[in-house]
Amino acid sequence: MNNLAWKFNRLRTMGLPEIGHRVRQAVQLKLESFMLARSKQQTSPRLSRFGKPWITPLPCQFGAGLYCDAADRILAGYYDVFALKGVHLGFPPRWNRDPKTGIEAPLVFGKTLDYRDERIVGDIKYLWEPNRHLHLTTLAQAYHLSGDKRYAEGIQAFLDSWFDQCPYPLGVNWTSSLELAIRLVNWSFTWHLLGGGSSILFASEEGQRFQRRWLDSIYQHCYFIAGFLSRHSSANNHLYGELMGLFVAAITWPCWQESDQWKAQAYRELESETLKQNASDGVNREQAIYYQHEVTDMMLICWLTACANGIEFSQNFSSRLERMLEFIASVMDVSGAVPMIGDADGALMVHWSKEHDWNVYRSLLATGALIYDRADFKMKAGSFDDKSRWLLGDEAKSQFDSIATSGVRVKPRQEFREGGYFVMGDNFDSDDEVRIVADAGPLGYLSIAAHGHADALSFTLSVAGNSLLIDPGTYAFHTQKKWRDYFRGTSAHNTIRIDGMDQSESGGNFMWLRKAAVLCETWESNPTRDCLVASHDGYARLVDPVIHRRKIEFLKKEKMIVVEDVLECSGAHDIEFNWHFSEACQVAVEDNKVVAMVANVCVEMTMPHDNFRPELVCGNDELPLGWVSRSFDEKVPAPAVIWREKISGTARRSTILKISSGYNA
Repeated sequence: MNNLAWKFNRLRTMGLPEIGHRVRQAVQLKLESFMLARSKQQTSPRLSRFGKPWITPLPCQFGAGLYCDAADRILAGYYDVFALKGVHLGFPPRWNRDPKTGIEAPLVFGKTLDYRDERIVGDIKYLWEPNRHLHLTTLAQAYHLSGDKRYAEGIQAFLDSWFDQCPYPLGVNWTSSLELAIRLVNWSFTWHLLGGGSSILFASEEGQRFQRRWLDSIYQHCYFIAGFLSRHSSANNHLYGELMGLFVAAITWPCWQESDQWKAQAYRELESETLKQNASDGVNREQAIYYQHEVTDMMLICWLTACANGIEFSQNFSSRLERMLEFIASVMDVSGAVPMIGDADGALMVHWSKEHDWNVYRSLLATGALIYDRADFKMKAGSFDDKSRWLLGDEAKSQFDSIATSGVRVKPRQEFREGGYFVMGDNFDSDDEVRIVADAGPLGYLSIAAHGHADALSFTLSVAGNSLLIDPGTYAFHTQKKWRDYFRGTSAHNTIRIDGMDQSESGGNFMWLRKAAVLCETWESNPTRDCLVASHDGYARLVDPVIHRRKIEFLKKEKMIVVEDVLECSGAHDIEFNWHFSEACQVAVEDNKVVAMVANVCVEMTMPHDNFRPELVCGNDELPLGWVSRSFDEKVPAPAVIWREKISGTARRSTILKISSGYNA
């Protein structure tokens, strides 16, 4: 019944062109499933034609220890897969088995396998993650740095086992083109780190057979992706990642007559999708900051691979990439933290760095500092990380160090009107900074808005690099519906929920039906105050419609945030003001005042209205309420304050936050 409801809701999000596309695709898949015995056979690859690595010479000025230690753990069969740390999956693992639940997915025709059904595949995120083969690149890094043949032989053993257990086109690893694409990217980097077509792995007769087997699978991956790209309402970051994989593969292995066609198609669509999926102000239209990181990383991989092989992306592509890095720098506080707005799945395209406490966002800015000669990016990055060295080469470190920062003032862009975010505050990137990131943007991208959260008019607050008001994150994706609904719902965000309903109506884990439309009415920033006024119509769908208008004003001299909410309606409604604090905060409630302290920072929150009595909640499973998830499938209790009231007709409420420092927590 749930599956039927999902299909009905999914149909509601489609226009006639997409319905026609889906019907044609369903017929095609039926035909393909009947013709499994006639799987696509490619011509013999041209072994004299291979692309150049992303950088020449390949970097090698690393201490090999971290990379060899990581590779040794893999050879011993130990992996980190999201919340599973150091889990023993064996060497090699069982590729069709979910390491979390132990469920073994069946070897049936992959394109029609329902990977959303956890009874069949378990938790698909956990099953797919090892099959992206990020650990293969780790083994290749260790081999490249140490020359130890064990790591190269381990790569061959892994791939041979994968070819045996995952025959084309059967099973869950031949279901999603994005999964194939990320696997191809890791195969490409692994190939080059092994020495490319001249690798010692291919020197013997047996090695030649292994090379041909690998190339056969590469062709099958490219053929699959090219014929099964995400289209219409699914053409979000999935399509971008699929094009990335096809583009990188066609350049790395231009071995077949179709290779030039694949490369040209991927290049053309990457240029187009870069501008479609990322607003001109640099905000990725998924409205999810972690996906901002993922798509930026995809763009970097394509850009570096292209440049190394004599292909140039347009100035529009380069400018959009720089703008996206500017957005990351603008929402990042002085400690290097960014708000966890929208979905986050914990994914990396390639697991380059093994550094302790490595920061994905600072790493992107370090890379961007060198590409665009941006001193402000360098200052925000703080240091040059291993990932940037792997991508840009050994000389990049000295070039990074030579970027002059003396006298450079880092002032963030504050207005991202097209993307819908506004950065408020004072003393940015100093020990005394106040940084507020307010959300007045759309729910998400395309008709399903797959990775957006119902968080309109919410905001986060960081003071002196300490998170106070937070976005609690994501936690769950395909499974654990209760938690998926909570973390993406309105009650998990610093905004108002009305009549116990989310601002937007969910139709499934990655689908919104009726979507709140947000309007930025005014924005002002000057030396004394920042002020945003915005509204949304998410509750206009109620029998008695409600329009929510919020004014967020930061008074810089007073270090005070004044939030004024107006609820325009005629009838009676239950309203909830939700405020979510970092798990590091000590929060106390006194009458109608909330006091939150962290490090030497104190915030006093008051709502001067007699009918309000705040309730402090921390780690409640039943509501649920009072949680934060900083990593996929991991959550911890965190203080949340909720104010409840019944209103009758239009109501105006004010919340005041006074910021002080110098306390000793």
